[in-house]
Amino acid sequence: MNLAKFPRRNYVKTPTPVEYAANLTKLLGGPEIYIKRDDELPGAAGGNKTRKLDFVIADALAQGADTIITCGAVQSNHCRLTLSACVKEGLDCHFVLEERVKDSYNPESSGNNFLFQLMDIKSITVVPGGADMDAAMNKVADDLKAKGKKPYIIPGGASNALGACGYVACAQELLEQCFAMNLNLDAIIVPSGSAGTHAGTLVGMIGNNANIPVHGIDVSRPREVQEEKVYALAQQTAELCGVKGGIPREAVRCYGDYYNPGYSLPNDGMLEAVTMLARTEAILLDPVYSGKTMAGFIDLIRKGVFKKGQNVLFLHTGGSPALFVYMKEFRDWFKKA
Repeated sequence: MNLAKFPRRNYVKTPTPVEYAANLTKLLGGPEIYIKRDDELPGAAGGNKTRKLDFVIADALAQGADTIITCGAVQSNHCRLTLSACVKEGLDCHFVLEERVKDSYNPESSGNNFLFQLMDIKSITVVPGGADMDAAMNKVADDLKAKGKKPYIIPGGASNALGACGYVACAQELLEQCFAMNLNLDAIIVPSGSAGTHAGTLVGMIGNNANIPVHGIDVSRPREVQEEKVYALAQQTAELCGVKGGIPREAVRCYGDYYNPGYSLPNDGMLEAVTMLARTEAILLDPVYSGKTMAGFIDLIRKGVFKKGQNVLFLHTGGSPALFVYMKEFRDWFKKA
């Protein structure tokens, strides 16, 4: 692989830390747990999408764009980080937000909705759950073109093959860190949503012949559906990066029960996991992605899937601003826990 052939904006200037979670490891009594802190990436409050945008924004600028259009859920971390990149680059930014939960968009809400306003989003178009997001973004693009703008559309999560290269690069970064730490990983746990992080990490591990399994915890879809989504994007990314032989289907592993009752809807496992990480490691997870992923990881440890003597790394993708939208749910949890 030669990622240097792709233009980048160099948003990721230094590797994010790999931390040993000693207190969490002791509490759960399972494998040795390490956390890669991509919540500390640059951007307004950090998060994994910065790695993808490093490649995608560079492509937009190379094409002469002056405006970015992207989409996500109403509290989208991807939208927050895209807007952050646009602020730094002097680009206008427009969102199409999907109400995956009916009537969930509130312009007066806290969390990312407030940060959208603080960083001066140019427009927000809200569409109902299940809407054709590509069509909605293309309509915004057509309106902007009619006004003389040069828009560039970034898909949800920046999860196309070019964006996923950000996590191919992350996999290479992680392998170098593990070598320096004398750390031999037995598995990596990642959130699996729009699939760019999962697919890119998998391609990076296979492309470097690392033989470290990558396990995805689904945050929005059943396992069977998510695995096919990850597999398709992993194949596209491998082809783009020049990974010979492609990606074996059996290398795509997802666990699909932990997102229920639905995307962004709280459950007891997430509330426990977010609270546990805050109270053992002073690390803030988010309720939609990293919180449900950690809930799945904790449950798999309790079930013996990951065992003592193993070294397992959890990829922390950020998203903590969304915590403030769920304060009532957490306070209710504190009372009964």
